[in-house]
Amino acid sequence: MAVIRPFAAYRPAVELVQDVAALPYDVYNRKEAKAVVEANPKSFLRIDRPETVHPDDFDMYSDAAYETAKKMLNEALQDGTYVEEDAPAYYIYELIMDGRSQTGLVACASIDDYVNEVIKKHENTREEKEQDRIRHIDTCDAQTGPIFLAYREQEEISVIIRCIQQEEEPVYDFTAEDGVTHRVWIIDDADDIKALQKEFAAMDQIYIADGHHRAASAVKVGLKRRKENPEYDGTEEFNFFLSVLFPDSELAILPYNRVVKDWNGRSEEEFFQFLAGLGKVEKAEAPVQPEEKGTVGVYVKGQWYSFSFDEKLLNDDPVEGLDVSLLQKNVLEPFFGIEDPRTSDRIDFVGGIRGLKELERRVSEDAVIAFSMYPTSIGELFSVADAGLLMPPKSTWFEPKLRSGIFIHKLS
Repeated sequence: MAVIRPFAAYRPAVELVQDVAALPYDVYNRKEAKAVVEANPKSFLRIDRPETVHPDDFDMYSDAAYETAKKMLNEALQDGTYVEEDAPAYYIYELIMDGRSQTGLVACASIDDYVNEVIKKHENTREEKEQDRIRHIDTCDAQTGPIFLAYREQEEISVIIRCIQQEEEPVYDFTAEDGVTHRVWIIDDADDIKALQKEFAAMDQIYIADGHHRAASAVKVGLKRRKENPEYDGTEEFNFFLSVLFPDSELAILPYNRVVKDWNGRSEEEFFQFLAGLGKVEKAEAPVQPEEKGTVGVYVKGQWYSFSFDEKLLNDDPVEGLDVSLLQKNVLEPFFGIEDPRTSDRIDFVGGIRGLKELERRVSEDAVIAFSMYPTSIGELFSVADAGLLMPPKSTWFEPKLRSGIFIHKLS
């Protein structure tokens, strides 16, 4: 039983939403984040990444950084940048990218569902990465970046959402600088709210698609608040975290490609001899974006190759059968000596949104070989999570990205 409840959001004034809405804090390095904020001082990124308003040598993990974020957020909530919803509501959030639409429900998910694994995970989190967001959420007393959740589509939910989209005007409708269109509707009808709560309550599994560290951080802040408030009754806002829930049928996962920086003391000729022992290698006349499982594009010295793993290497195991696992187990570890891709500095990961040209650029500048991958499917993600297993690092790349700053969930 999943508890997915409405909340009274703080959200930007209509005329400011396009300037305020920002890509997630973790898609930028420090230099890039500062450039974004300098170009657009209203961007919510300044609150998500408060070091952007300080000198370059400012400690981004200092107490002063989080206090800066709190100050800027409180100012925005009080100076007319944001308005507060009068009563708890759900929100419909549609994103359109390259002609493809995906529509989710903005709501608050239960930290108990996370702890009890009704909300399922497919990635490990790292304590050091969690600490930054824990301190940001706790100091600001708010969650500002939604967690991307997925569920197996339920027609009753889809019907309610489609009817509202067709019958009502969105409160927000803008196209961001990257070409992604964002539309938002409010669901404040009591019958619709009750029906949606009932449908989600019948679900035994909801899945984290993207935002594992943000989710873990939000939950840990909630558990911390429980210890600080031993008389809590479970209805307090700190018992819930900001989420957008999407039906699986509307989601697309892009590939997460790999580049390797050296030959591990071996040669290109040895590599192709090694690869030929694992399957079929063919020269390609054009860049290779794999179109079926068990195939990989390989780029070396200006030449693309298509590679297919031998059937005997394929695997039905939820994790071992992933294409990223096949490459890691059969190629990256035995030939390149990359035993742990999470910690090795000899491998980099390139999101599919950057395209194959980015792989070619990397090989021309700082890598010796690139691998273009077949994307992990949402079904494979569900299978891994249902089995209580974890995916290899950098297995999925979701686009479009949810914007931060459109919905603020205050914890008290």
